[in-house]
Amino acid sequence: MAETWQEELRAKGYRVTPQRQLVLEAVTRLEHGTPEEICTEVQRTAGGVNISTVYRTLELLEELGLVKHAHLGHGPPNYHLAAEAEHIHLVCRDCGRVNDVPLDAAASLAAGLDRDYGFETDVQHLTVYGRCKDCRAA
Repeated sequence: MAETWQEELRAKGYRVTPQRQLVLEAVTRLEHGTPEEICTEVQRTAGGVNISTVYRTLELLEELGLVKHAHLGHGPPNYHLAAEAEHIHLVCRDCGRVNDVPLDAAASLAAGLDRDYGFETDVQHLTVYGRCKDCRAA
């Protein structure tokens, strides 16, 4: 397995382009960024990069297993590094904050769904909506 994303791209026959590097850096900084947010971040350094380039780059990076997306609401997907995708998203409906929690937080849910319904749950794509502790306290 390649040690860096650059090696991973090259090992799969792709060039390391400035656009790919800028998109990956933006995904890293934002942690959960929409394509539009990623584009805005990229344009701080490279104003000529447009949204279609960001979408194509994200699609390629996801195909290569370098980024993953999650649906954290009704809008566009949010992207994060695949290496850091081992978590569940908790989304506060009041303030919009997204908290990442370990996968084992849903272990009993997954076990119950398997036991009761024979359903194998992919908790890496799990997003739970509710109210965060700060909004509940307010």
